Amino acid sequence: MSTELAQMLHRIGHHGRVAADVETLFALHQAWRHTVPYENLDIQLGRPIALDAEAIFDKLVRRRRGGYCYEQNAGLATLLRLTGFQVTMVEAAVLRATRGEAMWGNHNALLVDLDGRRWLADAGIGDGFVQPLPMREGPHAQGRLTYRLEQLDPDTWRFHHHPGGTIASYDFRLRPRDIADFAARSRDMSTSPTSAYVTTLMAARPIAGETLILLSRTLRRLGADTSSPRTITDVDDFARTLSTHFLVPLDDLGPDGVARLWQQTGTQDDLWRARVRNTS
Repeated sequence: MSTELAQMLHRIGHHGRVAADVETLFALHQAWRHTVPYENLDIQLGRPIALDAEAIFDKLVRRRRGGYCYEQNAGLATLLRLTGFQVTMVEAAVLRATRGEAMWGNHNALLVDLDGRRWLADAGIGDGFVQPLPMREGPHAQGRLTYRLEQLDPDTWRFHHHPGGTIASYDFRLRPRDIADFAARSRDMSTSPTSAYVTTLMAARPIAGETLILLSRTLRRLGADTSSPRTITDVDDFARTLSTHFLVPLDDLGPDGVARLWQQTGTQDDLWRARVRNTS
């Protein structure tokens, strides 16, 4: 076992057997989803997002941080490939069904070929599936939640989220892509003042059949039975939430990182309330 693989397995807390088989695929995907949080805190702090292999390994593994879709799936792809899986990164388009062709490239996903079967793997949707989905049309139940795959044409599929998910669907193509192919789109999504990743702090992590979602200062539990949102009221509660619920090492945010994020999320919540008042 390589040192890099050993470090990645330690990062996600996987201590069982490792082999290029279905059991390991499910175990690694699930462990990654539970321990590597989906989050855009570096974007909120104005830090550049680097997609090269060393930067992603350093951030997600050595520094025990999380990231957003491009980072998440690049990291997961590395783990699976080091384990011996055949992994193809593909281009995806969140909300293409309603917003059209311009959505291509705003997401990436992974296809894993194993013993004549193909699986969809994805750690880049905050409240996405915890276990890989078999590439087969129709519903796929995981616990109390049901997802669905639809083949649109020979080279294009659509993933349908469960009702109440943060997105309705995303499409993906089967043609292989490299993480470098997403660099330009990532720069735009992580720096444009109109990007949701710039205007809204986001963090998510699946816990016990639900997904905890933090949007600015609002904490929600999403699942089959969605609970009422809770507003975080002070900076200490905010820091505890990031550290305890989303496993973010606060030291990595810098000496004033938590305070800066807390100030920014207050402005974000104020903008949300203003929009609600103006549309009510």
